[in-house]
Amino acid sequence: MFTLKEKVTEKLSRLLADSPSPSPRPLPEFPQANSYFKGGKTLSSLFTYIHPSTPIKDSQSELKTIQSSPTRWRSNNLWQSQNIDCELEAIPSDECREITMPENENSKPATRTCAYEVFEDTHEPQSPWKLMPNLTNDSSFINMELYEFLQASLPNIVKGCQWVLLYSTLKHGISLRTLIRKSADLSGPGLLIVGDRKGAVFGGLLDCPLKPCPKRKYQGTNQTFVFTTKYGEPRLFRSTGANRYFYLCLNDLIAFGGGGSFALSLDGDLLYGSSGPCETFGNLCLAQDPEFELKAVELWGFTHSSRYLT
Repeated sequence: MFTLKEKVTEKLSRLLADSPSPSPRPLPEFPQANSYFKGGKTLSSLFTYIHPSTPIKDSQSELKTIQSSPTRWRSNNLWQSQNIDCELEAIPSDECREITMPENENSKPATRTCAYEVFEDTHEPQSPWKLMPNLTNDSSFINMELYEFLQASLPNIVKGCQWVLLYSTLKHGISLRTLIRKSADLSGPGLLIVGDRKGAVFGGLLDCPLKPCPKRKYQGTNQTFVFTTKYGEPRLFRSTGANRYFYLCLNDLIAFGGGGSFALSLDGDLLYGSSGPCETFGNLCLAQDPEFELKAVELWGFTHSSRYLT
């Protein structure tokens, strides 16, 4: 009986040994995630699921890298890996941005600039005549600096008045007699502005209308002055009180000052002039040279009347 039992056991052992081993159970789709949620040993499996190429270490400290196909996020709160559209934010006016211009053979290297500077460059520069609102006509000599200087130097009685061009050699011809005749269009202070061929601008304040005298008889008041731009910026010379030689007006000569030499004199043809130091104004030479050739001559009057506005 015992012998039969041993034989049966032996046969069963042989049968079990010869039978094929059972096939292994398939692994779950995400083993790392499952092991995490079921109490896995570490969080590295979860990181591996999020980023498949993240290197991890197993329990034997061996470095492994799990390779898998790229994963695309489908959550509405995350960016898609394709065709990401972003709206451009408004650029603050005081913020600088790098503006890259396309490069070619004729272009210059890109430079760093400010966005608001790009928009400012598109604006038209303001006309210089808009900055000189009282000037009703174009001038060969008056710029913004000289305009502000003379405006501040004028007598109070004409400050704020409109500037009217009574005479110009470019418009009315070259003649002192014509200048004297045109000065009668307005009464009050008049501003004579002339220039030489070397770039100096100078002149003086006198009274209109001009009244030629048969003899050398000085006219004017202590409000008369002379000025020049020869010394880099406008410079004014007022009466020193040494004498009353303010200005002369003859049919063939107009001149400012006296005592030593004329501060400024113009001939009857308005082609040549002279300038030098005089006691009346304590001035230096107003022109680039004591004897000079005239470039142009202008006479300006002042009025509140709209009759002369253009």
